[in-house]
Amino acid sequence: MALSSSPDAVPGEEFEYEALPPNYGLGHNMLAGAFAGIAEHTVMYPVDLMKTRMQIINPSAGGLYTGLSHAVSTIYRIEGLRTLWRGVTSVIVGAGPAHAVYFGTYEVIKEMAGGNRADGKHHPFAAAASGACATITSDALMNPFDVVKQRMQVHGSTYRSITHCARSIIQTEGFSAFYLSYPTTLCMTVPFTATQFMAYESLSKVMNPRKEYDPITHCVAGGLAGAVAAGLTTPLDVIKTLLQTRGLSQQDEIRNVRGLVHAAAIIKKEFGWRGFMRGWRPRIITTMPSTAICWSSYEMAKAYFKRTLREEQMAHTSKL
Repeated sequence: MALSSSPDAVPGEEFEYEALPPNYGLGHNMLAGAFAGIAEHTVMYPVDLMKTRMQIINPSAGGLYTGLSHAVSTIYRIEGLRTLWRGVTSVIVGAGPAHAVYFGTYEVIKEMAGGNRADGKHHPFAAAASGACATITSDALMNPFDVVKQRMQVHGSTYRSITHCARSIIQTEGFSAFYLSYPTTLCMTVPFTATQFMAYESLSKVMNPRKEYDPITHCVAGGLAGAVAAGLTTPLDVIKTLLQTRGLSQQDEIRNVRGLVHAAAIIKKEFGWRGFMRGWRPRIITTMPSTAICWSSYEMAKAYFKRTLREEQMAHTSKL
């Protein structure tokens, strides 16, 4: 998709996709990020629910699955397909603001770190640093919504709504329950996001050296980057799930788990080292298209805002 290089450009003249019109600001990146976050999480939500259930230790009767296909057939037979969307409201409510902060921070830090320098060079470490900063800020906002989401995803969950779930957690475990998994989340998401952003920027540089808006490039680079990062961080995701669903466990040790190290010890005792890879297939299956959708949606929204703002600028200039 070719866009004009300046307000007085002639038809057919191209401009570099990353070149920003003067009236393009942080708010546009945040809107693009919110759109990307909601699109990413809602489309792949059913697979995320199955991943959560496969990571639960000693689930209730009917919640034990031997694989992804078994999980689908069991949920369909016992609970109905609507169950695959239990808790999705929490994602919709939380993902928009969290991803707005996520991509807004990413663009600001990337600019400060020199990742947008017009020198034609690749800056992977600027991308990694901006991705790490982005996830620290966004996870602080998203973590409570993620706790509610996973509590509602568990087999046998009796919560009627996200507000009912949130109130129950506060009454029985206190507000701190929303952030018990936050250190583990950061231990997982900081390397995940740094790896993902570095891989995405590197793949995009190779596949799209002119930095033009190219949906196929953004989709493929995003998906591959997400798959690599998801595979590497699955053990921490298993620990995070245990911490976020501890209040639903029938085991006293899990209900009173103290943190990351204690949770890891429980998983090791129950399943051995293989326990840290529980749910890795649905995690990759979820993350690969999720990151593809996320980056594609984000870049599409950015391209739309840039094109619209440039057209407005050209119309304003032609009237002068």
